Amino acid sequence: MHLTPRWYILPAALVISGAVFFAVHTARGPILEVTDTASGKVYGKWSLKGKEEFAIEFVHSVNQDPVREIFAVEKKTIRPSAVRFASFGAGMQSDLEEGQVLSRDGDSLVISGFNSSLKELHYIVGTVSDHVLFVSDETVSLRDLCGKNAHVTLQIK
Repeated sequence: MHLTPRWYILPAALVISGAVFFAVHTARGPILEVTDTASGKVYGKWSLKGKEEFAIEFVHSVNQDPVREIFAVEKKTIRPSAVRFASFGAGMQSDLEEGQVLSRDGDSLVISGFNSSLKELHYIVGTVSDHVLFVSDETVSLRDLCGKNAHVTLQIK
């Protein structure tokens, strides 16, 4: 009986497993990453599926009402989709830009029709009230995740 050398099995297995990992990783879609703005320390990552949305909600410091900013993910960019709030007041957007629409959804006012795309978002996590991230069916307290007054950057990887 003649034994064939098996030296080719390991490199072939590595190539195949690498291809499978790459296919599975890229099939998941983009990743939302929250980092410390100054140091780049990664606080958290969430896998997004295609054109998923995420939102940040906070209590407006002057108006004292909750504001939810909703963003759509398109490839590696973040596109403002809508902003929901309870009432007009100091510090709140009151003039609509071209293409924007103001509507009501229950008790909330909603502005939609934004035309910009961003590579990243920057927030300072609240010291009096929290910033809350809604992503992939999760609700994440940025205060618990990053700490009060943390300067954070959100971007798509």
